[in-house]
Amino acid sequence: METLETKGVESAFLTLHISWGTFQPVRSKNLDEHIMHSEEYELSEESAGKINSARKEGRRVIPVGTTSLRVIEATFKDGTNIPGKGETDIFIYPPYEIKSVNGLITNFHTPRSTLLMLVSAFAGYDNIMNAYREAVTLKYRFYSYGDSMLIV
Repeated sequence: METLETKGVESAFLTLHISWGTFQPVRSKNLDEHIMHSEEYELSEESAGKINSARKEGRRVIPVGTTSLRVIEATFKDGTNIPGKGETDIFIYPPYEIKSVNGLITNFHTPRSTLLMLVSAFAGYDNIMNAYREAVTLKYRFYSYGDSMLIV
């Protein structure tokens, strides 16, 4: 983190108390029928301020992890992230257009997961499927402690 700071990267922290809802596979053929369980989040005044300043100054907002992206997107209203505590059941999947961030650092997710659908909404289904084919060919590690990717 210190190395990133010396290069001008600013960090902001937030919390999402993830539950089974994040990892529950989608079993519905129609995505509109999938119910995302509500999860508690907290976005502090300080972190919201840093995120909003970066966006206003034309700097990139790149969350680390899909859960961080969910909080940033769920608290994004009229071009600004609103600080506070609350709950979100936001389910992001194509053709949803993510408006709150410019990039994402995330690992490779399992098939039929809401997290794979979220990255597909962000980067485009075909782009993600191409990346996943490459990851399988190169024997990348999947799941929460696997290899990661930067999507910009």
